Amino acid sequence: MPAGAYLHLDGETEERFQCAPGPGGWRYTSRRSDGVRVDLVTDARWRQIRVELVTPTWWLRGGLTGPELAWVRAAGETGTEHTERAAGFLSDSPGFLVAIAHSLALDENAETDVRLVQLNGPSLAPLTTTWRWHRSGTAVYETDTEPLPVAQYEITDLATGEIEAVHLAGDVVVAAPGVELTDLESPPNLRL
Repeated sequence: MPAGAYLHLDGETEERFQCAPGPGGWRYTSRRSDGVRVDLVTDARWRQIRVELVTPTWWLRGGLTGPELAWVRAAGETGTEHTERAAGFLSDSPGFLVAIAHSLALDENAETDVRLVQLNGPSLAPLTTTWRWHRSGTAVYETDTEPLPVAQYEITDLATGEIEAVHLAGDVVVAAPGVELTDLESPPNLRL
């Protein structure tokens, strides 16, 4: 079960995480030094079936219900229900990049457009966006135990045209914009 830390470079915020495959999917949990908590559960096809994000002032719970993403967002005890035709959530937590990449199951040099609900800032403000994911290649790095394949993705925000690169080793983000992997206590799960 991989555990470690990511550093969010914009605010020097540390995100301590654990992730593991289970009998019916995959789970990612994390706690950040700014008080944000993430609990992301996917099914066997990597669909986000249960998501909980909690900031010091806001919380959001939701997941996929058939073709729609449903969620409740609030600053107190009572929240407002929302739905959107989207494939999942995207936030600044690297766990979401892993879930989305695996749910797309792209072959080498393949690409697809995916509609996502992006959660922004401490208020978890939702914005529906469309992103183009292109699996641009796989690099293999030699390690002490076994070769480590790292999948490379080019992700384009179709609203702005901005392109970002994301590098995944199994269920761990090795590199992504604004995020640095600073600690990894055990190897990533490569057989997912």
